[in-house]
Amino acid sequence: MIDPRLLRAEPHLFRDSQSRRGADDSIVDRFLELDASRRAAQQQFEELRAQQKKLGKQIGPARGAEKRGELTEDQQAELTQWLSEAEELSVRVKEAESKAVDLEPQVAAAANEIENLVDFEAPVGTEADFQTLFEVGTPRDFESEGFTPRDHLELGEILGAIDTDRAAKVSGSRFFYLTGDGALLELALLNLAMSFATSNGFTPVIPPALVRPPAMAGTGFLGQAEENVYRLEADDLYLVGTAEVPLAAYHSDEILDAADLPQRYVGFSPCFRREAGSHGRDTRGIIRVHQFDKVEMFSFCDPDQAVAEHQRLLSWEREFLDLLDVPYRVIDVATGDLGASAARKYDIEAWIPTQGRYREVTSTSNCTTFQSRRLNIRMRGDSGSTQPLATLNGTLIAMPRVIVALLENHQAADGSVAIPKALQPFLGGREHLVPT
Repeated sequence: MIDPRLLRAEPHLFRDSQSRRGADDSIVDRFLELDASRRAAQQQFEELRAQQKKLGKQIGPARGAEKRGELTEDQQAELTQWLSEAEELSVRVKEAESKAVDLEPQVAAAANEIENLVDFEAPVGTEADFQTLFEVGTPRDFESEGFTPRDHLELGEILGAIDTDRAAKVSGSRFFYLTGDGALLELALLNLAMSFATSNGFTPVIPPALVRPPAMAGTGFLGQAEENVYRLEADDLYLVGTAEVPLAAYHSDEILDAADLPQRYVGFSPCFRREAGSHGRDTRGIIRVHQFDKVEMFSFCDPDQAVAEHQRLLSWEREFLDLLDVPYRVIDVATGDLGASAARKYDIEAWIPTQGRYREVTSTSNCTTFQSRRLNIRMRGDSGSTQPLATLNGTLIAMPRVIVALLENHQAADGSVAIPKALQPFLGGREHLVPT
């Protein structure tokens, strides 16, 4: 949710932000119209209610005098007039109150359609209009090494690590089994990621993967992203597409002490995505799937520190990916490719040799106060007053795509795969995965 006071004061910022996202900017004016109507109705109700109370104070003593037979003829006429006015006021008060109450959900609905105010330093445009910030490492020249690289699925089958055929039999398309060394590789990555995060001060969390509607809506995943969310209608629960959702909602309806910020968590969870709209894209292998595991960093911090915290999350992501010896680049995501809750987002894309291009493996987003307003999470400073805090998220590792990058970049001509040194302690000291 956006800051309504800022929206009323500077609506042009939000119109511009919506336009930069390629979203509907007319919703800003619709919100302002509904908000003005609601505020006017509320003010009218309060004014009429004040008149009603004032009149009631006059009527009470007069009715008492009437019962005692103490009213003159003129006073009796005045009381009759007051009673008529009171009856009319009662109707008008109820009408004004009803109008204000009826407008409340319309105002809230319009507010929820306005996406987070973008960082105006983010590149403007659609998915292809990102800006490359860094390129790290050099893609291998397999031709000079004398062999053509195998893709991750072929390698996974040779290694006895990935089985998509049986997964399709059991669950349908876009599912997979990790078997043998594939399963061990994921567990090694999980342990390395959690060890890395906790050594940097994150509190480890294994959150629920099923959440109630307020958690999903509060994090901004029931708007433009709703088509990719799995819902269990019988239980009114949602399967999360990222641990960001339960981690963000962890402190919902709470007030955190500003002195304790930032509070950082790292969550491991299964993730579920319908992948609606991706028909025909990445149908081979495990790059785009319905279920996968992910390690997610999450931070609650002072809004004044959010930009610096965003850079910290990005640096931790880069440091972790450096441990895996995979070429990658960092991009500043264009405004039209941001999620509804993100003001700015950086993606890290790993080089995939058989595709000859970079593919996203991690990302980090600064959501400013957008999620905390929706989830009613505030911080209290020394003055005792409260205000919304900032939330940020950063994927430390998305298992399938990192496994893809590892297999393809570290493969040898015989189908074996070198294990990066950082992972070797979590795989019994082994230096290679070898064909079965």
